[in-house]
Amino acid sequence: MASDARERLDHYLVRLGWARSRRAAREMLAGGLVRVNGRVLPKGELVGGADNVEIAASPALAALAPDPDVKIEVLFRDAAALVVNKPAPMPCHPLRPGERGTLMNGVAAAFADAATAGDNPREGGLVHRLDNGTSGALLVALAPQAFAALREAIRGGRIRRDYQALVAGDLKESLQIDKSIAHDPRNPRRMVAVAAAAAGARDAATSVEPLQRFGPFTLVAARPRTGMRHQIRVHLAEIGHPIAGDTLYGGPPLGALADGRFWLHLAEIEFRSPVSGPVRVRSPLPRGLEEALKQARRHGMAKLYLST
Repeated sequence: MASDARERLDHYLVRLGWARSRRAAREMLAGGLVRVNGRVLPKGELVGGADNVEIAASPALAALAPDPDVKIEVLFRDAAALVVNKPAPMPCHPLRPGERGTLMNGVAAAFADAATAGDNPREGGLVHRLDNGTSGALLVALAPQAFAALREAIRGGRIRRDYQALVAGDLKESLQIDKSIAHDPRNPRRMVAVAAAAAGARDAATSVEPLQRFGPFTLVAARPRTGMRHQIRVHLAEIGHPIAGDTLYGGPPLGALADGRFWLHLAEIEFRSPVSGPVRVRSPLPRGLEEALKQARRHGMAKLYLST
């Protein structure tokens, strides 16, 4: 490196032209294609002038394979973008070359332009992600220019995403959770809330508002101002109200939920389309989540009867 100043590894890869974007840089790091002083480091690690950074040859990423067997529900469409209704526990996009059965495989079959709109062939024009166990409105670009504009908008906090979550316990008041998030060093599947100064930590903020009690649970509205992985799940667990069914973060089981499913739904998304201007799209609550609410209410009533 030309300077002794330290900077984050993903920034460095973009600045030197080894990655087209920070997103592409993170893909390289996740794939083990970058070594610093002979070691593979996680994203967010700092490097300096004395460090030796080596880039391995990257195999070409396979194009997103269309899969017409994956049926998609379109909630909104114009010439620039579409919003589809993601079911759970379906993955958003494939992780391996040739993989099918994900939502973006179905989108690519119905809208061929979506497959080449983004900067990662594996994800196509996917503007943001939802965890496998989360359902709801998913924004997809249909052209590279629209993808760039919408990705910039979501990074700048100009795309509003309103979630609903069923959480353990009685949440009585609205909260603003400002807690940085980092990868759990003991479990690669998990993220953790940490102090802002912790290595690899990134700022994260979520507002939470209680809506209604359902037995031992509370239905809440959650709006993230940032877009960290597992952000809502981590923040709700951090304040002692993990999401029902989210066993990875200590959420209590709820029998009505399918395997791999937890009670988190992106109910409404609001953005500015490059073609249509302001757009607001709602995603209806899936039947499985409605059934889980009924079960939670019955559970609460049973406890009430037993205590009287």
